Amino acid sequence: MIGHRFIQFDPNANGKSRFEQMLDVFMQLLTYTNGDAAEALQWMNELDRQYGFTDDEYGMGDFIEDLKQNGYMDENPVNGDLSITSKSEQSIRKRSLEEIFGKLKKTKQGNHQTFKPGQGDEINPETRPFQFGDMLEQIDFTESIRNAQINHGIDSFTMREDDLQIRETDFKTQTSTVLMIDISHSMILYGEDRITPAKKVAMALSELITTKYPKDTLDIVVFGNDAWQIEIKDLPCLQVGPYHTNTVAGLELAMDILRRRKNPNKQIFMITDGKPTCLKIGGKYYKNSFGLDRKVVNRCINLAAQCKKLKIPITTFMIASDPYLQKFVQEFTEMNQGKAFFASLDKLGAFIFKDFESGKRKTVY
Repeated sequence: MIGHRFIQFDPNANGKSRFEQMLDVFMQLLTYTNGDAAEALQWMNELDRQYGFTDDEYGMGDFIEDLKQNGYMDENPVNGDLSITSKSEQSIRKRSLEEIFGKLKKTKQGNHQTFKPGQGDEINPETRPFQFGDMLEQIDFTESIRNAQINHGIDSFTMREDDLQIRETDFKTQTSTVLMIDISHSMILYGEDRITPAKKVAMALSELITTKYPKDTLDIVVFGNDAWQIEIKDLPCLQVGPYHTNTVAGLELAMDILRRRKNPNKQIFMITDGKPTCLKIGGKYYKNSFGLDRKVVNRCINLAAQCKKLKIPITTFMIASDPYLQKFVQEFTEMNQGKAFFASLDKLGAFIFKDFESGKRKTVY
């Protein structure tokens, strides 16, 4: 009789080829190199020297050739420059989504569902007694028959209106979201890379919306001295610049985008690590990096109030914990009646995704 057999564990026998294992590392590096394929490959060569990714059977040249053959990278035939393809951009977004969602604990909370039940798409585990006006499709016959048997006995089976149970359904809402990302110089100051986690969250959120909630919209706005909109495909290449923080310009652009959206549910997510320090008045910039300038702050507070009137909640994710900044965020949030999170970099994704899910819930009567 053969009992348990133990074999030597082979860490490479995980179903992934050498190319797929190296591709995982390469995709991570692309996020840090802002989509620069050549720089990412230089990092790969350095890591290969230290950790021995390759051997006599599979070298870096083979890996580069596989990247081209599999559509992850293009080579300019004139000058030999390497660049990533749309397939790489989508792969980075998918990996960011898996990385962030993999850290989230599973809950019983629904997918963009409502807090209160109503006629909708998703079945709710809760039931209630039948009421006049309910549709026949909502009747839970299993529970209704069970009630009839309890109330009237099995021998002479009858079913009455009082026995009927209704299975509620939850309504899934459509939401237009603008994600604002601070790209001022402080996002890389003090030896801390804050822009890369912000990019990862943006890429993951965009992949989630485009695949799971295709009726939703997501627009990305970046703001420094000015604010401008970028495409989802440009997220891996996003870089911090020598900018101040013109939060007002970012909010004005976000509001302008949401005015054009037809969805009834609109929201703004803002990722920033510092105080607003800049305004553009006419053709000139008004800047003050020292403390909180009331001229700048008041404009921000006024925009928060305007968003409240337009029923656009603002959720601020502050990657800083300075007391005076917390006070500003609190004032800003109270004026908008939105929400604020003082999130560490490693928890930023969890905060945003959980808030995005809960923010999609809408009461249906």
